[in-house]
Amino acid sequence: VEPTNIVSVNDDMQRVTDEASAMNKRIHYYSRLTTPADRALIAPDHVLPAPDEIYVYSPLGTAFKVDSCTDGYGKNSSIVTIFMIWNTMMGTSILSIPWGIKQAGFTSGIILILLMGILTLYCCYRVVKSRKMIPLIDTSNWEFPDVCKYYFGSFGQWSSLLFSMVSLVGAMVVYWVLMSNFLFNTGKFIYNFVHDINVTDIVPGTNGSNKVICPSAASGHPPQNRSVMFSSGNSTGFELFEEWWNKSQTVPFYLIAVLLPLLNLKSPSFFAKFNVLGTVSVVYLVFLVTVKAARLGIHLEYNWFTENDFFVPEFRILFPQLTGVLTLAFFIHNCVITLLQNNRNQENNVRDLSIAYFLVGLTYLYVGVIIFASFPSPPLSKECIEQNFLDNFPSDDIMSFVARIFLLFQMMTVYPLLGYLARVQLLRQFFGNAYPSIFHVLVLNVAIVGAGVAMARFYPNIGGIIRYSGATCGLAFVFVYPSLIYMISLHRAGQLTWPALIIHIFIILLGLANLIAQFLL
Repeated sequence: VEPTNIVSVNDDMQRVTDEASAMNKRIHYYSRLTTPADRALIAPDHVLPAPDEIYVYSPLGTAFKVDSCTDGYGKNSSIVTIFMIWNTMMGTSILSIPWGIKQAGFTSGIILILLMGILTLYCCYRVVKSRKMIPLIDTSNWEFPDVCKYYFGSFGQWSSLLFSMVSLVGAMVVYWVLMSNFLFNTGKFIYNFVHDINVTDIVPGTNGSNKVICPSAASGHPPQNRSVMFSSGNSTGFELFEEWWNKSQTVPFYLIAVLLPLLNLKSPSFFAKFNVLGTVSVVYLVFLVTVKAARLGIHLEYNWFTENDFFVPEFRILFPQLTGVLTLAFFIHNCVITLLQNNRNQENNVRDLSIAYFLVGLTYLYVGVIIFASFPSPPLSKECIEQNFLDNFPSDDIMSFVARIFLLFQMMTVYPLLGYLARVQLLRQFFGNAYPSIFHVLVLNVAIVGAGVAMARFYPNIGGIIRYSGATCGLAFVFVYPSLIYMISLHRAGQLTWPALIIHIFIILLGLANLIAQFLL
């Protein structure tokens, strides 16, 4: 046998061994997520080796045959890994970025997006490296909560569970508020269109075909939905519709009939097939922002510290409200290890993670800056920018109507998945089973849904909810745990230096100050 043939055979054997190892890791990962009786997260067919070929899930939520996107053994290429991270981080926070920039000031808002992106990326590096800094233990199947348990014992285990639940329940509350908003505006648009009713909002706004409104300026007006019919239609029927179709008093309760039964399903895996809608929604939002800006033009005036009737200062004391939103906007730290462990070239993890963060920050910057800059001031003040920037467009705006339809359907398919994750994490810790009984599951789901309904009824401010939950879970997973684990690892190895100690203590203090500031401003 020629030496070259020997090398070829050895390479083939090694690749087969690597394939089996990677497959076993994926099977082990899925089996750790749930009990044997609950098959929602049991290793699906695409994880198991087929006789002739292997299938994996793409970031779009569809099964595809391994070819040019992978190395042929279930590993993702860098481009797929980057897109997965981008797709995972892009969430509801994008709707509040323009509002956050308004709260911080235009110039300081841009600076904060860049700085928070860099800071959260560095902390994400520390999360990725944390597992590799544990000696003499096979940590190949560990997640970051496992690392926290290793370093901090039961406190690390239960505290990581607590902060994970904060992020999950916070996201579900934001979803309920937004779904109520989108359902209300969608129903209003359809009713007016079907009954040929023309309405005008009793709010300040611009004239013409590209109307922009300021809902917050009309908060003192008595009509619940702040609209009045001025031509066509039956006034009695319209008033009855206004009474029973109210954004905060009725619509949040209507969602219960649809979503509560879905939360009680043992396996919500069917809804994972609609993950593509998340990408479509973000792309459409970018398109909507671009078209609106092209039609409205740019409206900027630089006032560095003084405020006038139409513009806000470049630097404002309310900037922590943006940092709270950004903490959640850049939050991926509790699952980044999973997303990177199937990267084909592990040596590119840092590069791919950096590129993904750059693309996420660029998307946030584009949407936030364009909406803020194109907001028509005058005649409206920049203070009119809403916590959900779609609220600045009337319900009869066609492009906004399409965006709300996309987002509503996407959130209604993601909501049961979030509820399932919350159920698995919480009930398994207390009862050892993700579905101990229908009673246990129902009680948990009623509590979660009740929180969402209460917020949609009494505090429908998604910017506030996002910044509170983001600063809370970010304190643990972004600032404190990665820094503490890194310092402890260096100390045990005898490599901890004063500069490293000071830098990471400063990062912890930043996270603590970020949380405290949310309750002071």
